[in-house]
Amino acid sequence: MSFRRSLIAALLALPACSVLPDRPHVEPRRFPLVPERPAGAARRRGRRVLLVRVMRSAPGLDSRSLRTLGADGTISADFYNEWAAPPAELAEEAIRRWLGASGLFSAVVVSGSRARPDLVLETELTALIAEPAARRARAGITAVMLSEGGGDAGRVVGQFTIEGTAALEGDAPAAAAAAMVAALAAALTELESKVAAFS
Repeated sequence: MSFRRSLIAALLALPACSVLPDRPHVEPRRFPLVPERPAGAARRRGRRVLLVRVMRSAPGLDSRSLRTLGADGTISADFYNEWAAPPAELAEEAIRRWLGASGLFSAVVVSGSRARPDLVLETELTALIAEPAARRARAGITAVMLSEGGGDAGRVVGQFTIEGTAALEGDAPAAAAAAMVAALAAALTELESKVAAFS
């Protein structure tokens, strides 16, 4: 019985003599991924409806952490600096807003909309990374455009591989995030030019 009492006493004393360091909790810093479409001349609104499906993410891009490519080719994830949501979700929303503001289509809708689409855009986020050694950031998107009207529903009418880059100024996480947002804006500018042929 005395052994049992000694064991209980020892267990109760453990928190007082913990060897774990007393570190304060550090809340991660969250950055928005909201590229701004440059203001341009108003276009005639297109007549077709575009459905943008849920964006997929390439391996490694399902994490919110800001990613950096080292000079030796290794990729590091900054767990204390992250996007406000998974980057593919934010990039998908950016595509819808960007193409909606372009005037190329009468409407840009999401899955579940009651609007009948003429075209469907399927996308994957393939890159969103800062490259300090190259003083740049990159954003990559692959996209497939499908016809959804008439007798050729589901037929592939276009396939694109897009990469946008932007200058990286500074080593701070905020600078890396800003450069990646600018790189995504460059990628969306190219995407807009590609899908314009189908509007």
